[in-house]
Amino acid sequence: MWEPPKPFTILNRGLIEAAAALLEEGGGPAAVTLREVGRRVGVSHNAPYKHFADKEELLAAVAAAELRRGRDSVLRLRRGHPAVEAVRLMLHAYAREAIRHPEMFRLTYGPWRNGSAELASAADDARASLVQSVTAAQADGELPAGDPERLTALLLALAHGASDLALSGHLARKGKGHADPADLIDDLFAQLTAH
Repeated sequence: MWEPPKPFTILNRGLIEAAAALLEEGGGPAAVTLREVGRRVGVSHNAPYKHFADKEELLAAVAAAELRRGRDSVLRLRRGHPAVEAVRLMLHAYAREAIRHPEMFRLTYGPWRNGSAELASAADDARASLVQSVTAAQADGELPAGDPERLTALLLALAHGASDLALSGHLARKGKGHADPADLIDDLFAQLTAH
């Protein structure tokens, strides 16, 4: 499971973990209440309000922690693989996590209206890590030259869209599209890396 950053207190960490568990158990964000989060952590029903202004702020912290976990995964992959393979594996991991944890996927990559600085910073860091990996693969001549931001957007659009289609029942190896998200990611890389 993800690790909240060091500045978080043990209670903050517990509240975020409890909210993530409620989210994953079903019902999405509607299943997360500050009262139930406090109960699961073993504190009063008012204690979560001392750390998070409201449920939206707590959910933003959950999404930020998920983005940081993804960024850390990107950094580990970059250390152990050639850049182009690392990018491909990153997108496989993105799609795999989306399918395994659909509520977390929808929360993290869905629309946000609360303007959380923590969430914005985590999203920027996660994207920058992926863009750096794409840039490295371009420098190696393994991905096409051009704007790395735009190429990253193309790669993410395919991984995200394919994951969303699969979650909605519109993409499956033995059904619509005759592919799963990993297959489409590999198809795109085969096109991009063909010389």
